[in-house]
Amino acid sequence: MEFDDLLADCVHCGFCLPTCPTYLLWGEEMDSPRGRIYLMQQEREGAPLDDTMVRHFDQCLGCMACVTACPSGVQYDRLIESTRATVERSHRRTLRERALRTLVFKTFPYPRRLRALRPILRAYDASGAKRVVRRLRLPGSLQNMERLLPPLTDVATVAEVTPAVGVKRARVGLLLGCVQREFFSGVNAATVRVLAAEGCEVVAPATQGCCGALSLHIGREQESVRFAKRLVESFESAHVDAIIVNAAGCGSSMKDYGWLLRNEPGWGDRGAAFSAKVRDVTEFLVELGPVATRHPLPMVVAYHDACHLAHAQGIRAQPRALLAGIPGLEVREIAEGEICCGSAGVYNLLQPAPAQVLGERKAANVVATRADVLATANPGCLMQIASALDRSGHALSTAHPIELLDAAIAGRPLTAKT
Repeated sequence: MEFDDLLADCVHCGFCLPTCPTYLLWGEEMDSPRGRIYLMQQEREGAPLDDTMVRHFDQCLGCMACVTACPSGVQYDRLIESTRATVERSHRRTLRERALRTLVFKTFPYPRRLRALRPILRAYDASGAKRVVRRLRLPGSLQNMERLLPPLTDVATVAEVTPAVGVKRARVGLLLGCVQREFFSGVNAATVRVLAAEGCEVVAPATQGCCGALSLHIGREQESVRFAKRLVESFESAHVDAIIVNAAGCGSSMKDYGWLLRNEPGWGDRGAAFSAKVRDVTEFLVELGPVATRHPLPMVVAYHDACHLAHAQGIRAQPRALLAGIPGLEVREIAEGEICCGSAGVYNLLQPAPAQVLGERKAANVVATRADVLATANPGCLMQIASALDRSGHALSTAHPIELLDAAIAGRPLTAKT
């Protein structure tokens, strides 16, 4: 479907307004999905793509809560991604904006570069410089970047091939990711252990790199296409039944490679075939069904729906079902669960002020559950909410749902992060 046809789907009913984080914050029509669609139409009709219009597009989190709420089936995800690509091609940003985006996108999508940063970050953490830096008035984006640093635990390596435990039920591939691989490697290790325990042979191709999700969501379309092609090539020779993802933002993009690569000669069908195999780890495990014994894990868990899992992929019941299958574990819902935490890829770095407000709002709702652990299925959400909890003085443990399941299968206490 072409862009103009997608625009025409919106009947401007306003059902999206109560679910849009920026509209909730400011009550500004142009900072709602309906208002942004109006601006997209204006741009198509010749209105200048000026700083004011671009600001409204930039302030969108891309959380897709409006997609869930829309009764007309408006594909706002395609609209905002296409519009952001137009902005990146046609709009000249300030030197400061260009510098920040260059820093982010020359670092985050490259695992080796992130790995090279680890010794520097460890030295920074150990030196006590953190206390000094946090007293300084850094620019908002740099302040948020520093605050979001996760605990620097040792990197857990994943074998290229891990055999199934017992009877082999499936052969699956695993996306290792970028930030996930270098700063949340324990989630990957837990994912492999759980899949193996459930009878899966797990393949993690050594040639794999970034999936392109961060680039796609921010409008760097050609960059995301390059990443997508390389990832497809990495998994094509693996001959797997499914490609497992444990990061919500990555999964939503990988499930859409058929669309992303549709105009690339010879790649549309390859992208679609790849996407047809992509499964979030919770989605796959529910489809597969359990064989491994779950041991009691007595604790209360607040489950946060990552936007790109709940809204973009429609996966809500599966993580809750897996957690509910752990003896002794109680799952509590978080108020305003459909509202984004403010992470949204790199939104909290590019738009630090609204991201901080949304993070604090989410943290307050998490604290109100009186849970022992916060669980969510996206590294960005884990960093964002953990940072907000820390600022509020509530050092709550955080974990990916697969880490809880791993602990239950292993019969050991959860090793959570704070």
